[in-house]
Amino acid sequence: MATMSLLSFSLSFNRCSTPIPYQHQNPNLISILRSSPRLVSLKCSSYGSEPEPETEPETAILATSTGSDWTYKLAVGISGIGFFETSYLNFIKLTGSDAFCPVGGGSCTDILNSDYAVVFGVPLPLIGLAAYGFAATIGFQLATNKFSFGINKSNAQLLLLATTTSMAAASSYFLYILTTAFPSSSCTYCLLSVILSFTLFFITVKDLGLQETYKQLGLQLFISGLVILTLNTSYSSSKSASSSLAGIELPYYATEISASSTPFAQSLARHLHSIGARMYGAFWCSHCLEQKEMFGREAAKELDYVECFPEGYRTGTKMLKACIDAKIEGFPTWIINGQVLSGEQELLELAQVSGYSESDQPS
Repeated sequence: MATMSLLSFSLSFNRCSTPIPYQHQNPNLISILRSSPRLVSLKCSSYGSEPEPETEPETAILATSTGSDWTYKLAVGISGIGFFETSYLNFIKLTGSDAFCPVGGGSCTDILNSDYAVVFGVPLPLIGLAAYGFAATIGFQLATNKFSFGINKSNAQLLLLATTTSMAAASSYFLYILTTAFPSSSCTYCLLSVILSFTLFFITVKDLGLQETYKQLGLQLFISGLVILTLNTSYSSSKSASSSLAGIELPYYATEISASSTPFAQSLARHLHSIGARMYGAFWCSHCLEQKEMFGREAAKELDYVECFPEGYRTGTKMLKACIDAKIEGFPTWIINGQVLSGEQELLELAQVSGYSESDQPS
């Protein structure tokens, strides 16, 4: 019975962390403990506690890291889609071609060519190209955990948050413009950009967590306000600069040539027609009319004249595709044997450039 009590006491003794001083130890107790091999393996622990596996914290950290990697890879993929979209729009802008609009048709092209497609003279697709490219670069560095330019992971996350915040703010403003300035139109590329920008923003917020995002709320509000102020200022100045042209709408009308043609003018006009020389102009262009007057009524009918605004002119009207393909920048413009001549040209100059026979020129 005494032995059982001592064993019970020894078990309780082994659960504590503070040893009994030597002077208080009982010799009989020590003898019994030494003779009990089962007590050697006992460890000091609290009641009801179980040792936690050592690998669990490492597993949790690995799972978090893997989740972040996939988040950043997704951000890179979405940024890549936006990069290709804006690259296509930049190509359309440079070539002067019409964008392929599966929904919206002509209204889509009108929006892409409107004053809202330019910010302080810089095409909006070019700005979007830079933003998506930067977001993809930062996302790739976070996904691979390889950073450049002396930044670390925290700085990279902050840069990605700032970038996606600015993109989301700009998309919100453009969505407002789309619903107010173009209520009956639709733009597939505009809506796609809005979706991509907001998706990138929400992915970034999810990765950082709401608590950390809340800490950066002041920065986000500052960036959003700056973006909206910049866009509003750009469009306001653009409207004031073009206010004199905003109400202009010119229906097409045929110009009348009063002068009669000389034999030389008629012969030159036939020669220019035979070699495929073309004159590009606009019905409202006074210099184009003066050029025709140099040829006279009869000879002007022999010219290959291309009217660049056959449907009339109003704000936002695009030139005829043939004029766009020829990269016409002013009126009148002659293209003779691949040579471009801008402005009014004397008949003798046209004869010389076109290779008109000197024997047929006036003395």
